[in-house]
Amino acid sequence: MNSRIRRTAVTLAAAAVLPLALSACSDGGSDSAKSDSAAKASASAGASDDGMGGSASAMDEPFGPACSSVPKSGAGSFDGMAKDPVATAASNNPALSTLVSAVKKAGLVDTLNNAQDITVFAPTNDAFKKIPKATLDKVLADKAQLTKILTYHVVGRKLAPKDLENGSFPTLEKSKLATSGSGESYTVNDSSKVVCGNVKTANANVYIVDTVLMPSS
Repeated sequence: MNSRIRRTAVTLAAAAVLPLALSACSDGGSDSAKSDSAAKASASAGASDDGMGGSASAMDEPFGPACSSVPKSGAGSFDGMAKDPVATAASNNPALSTLVSAVKKAGLVDTLNNAQDITVFAPTNDAFKKIPKATLDKVLADKAQLTKILTYHVVGRKLAPKDLENGSFPTLEKSKLATSGSGESYTVNDSSKVVCGNVKTANANVYIVDTVLMPSS
């Protein structure tokens, strides 16, 4: 009799414990599944963030049709220019040799190289060729006029491409220039197009333009 009661009690105890054990196993599996799911979500978010970071980085690169003519290596490359102050950097870019010659004639090399956080709209050699030779020669021979024109191409702070979308900025010459555009297409004073933008030097952001800018006065 006692033996039968004991067996019955053990059976009941087992019946009571088994569902609890199964429940515990089920909860553990659920927790594990939740943990795996959370880990995957985190990894996915990380991958998404990395992708966005890569995209943001790409948007910070130089852009424009004339960028393809910039040397791929050496002092005149984008990496090389980033290490030098702006006048020195420009002197290593063959497409800016006329501008560099003008900067030297005006005695502005040290001024530009020693300035901090500026933006330079740099006309290409072809931009200077748009000016009649007699007029250009006259300007190059007049240091005061040359200085006025060159300093009109310089803004006293670094401008990102987004700043150019609808901008008006005072220049070192004291009058203002206006910019407009979006994406990778920008125009200065409704006449000069940015052909290679967002070029970095040690102390400046450079936007290479296809037309020389002239102050209004």
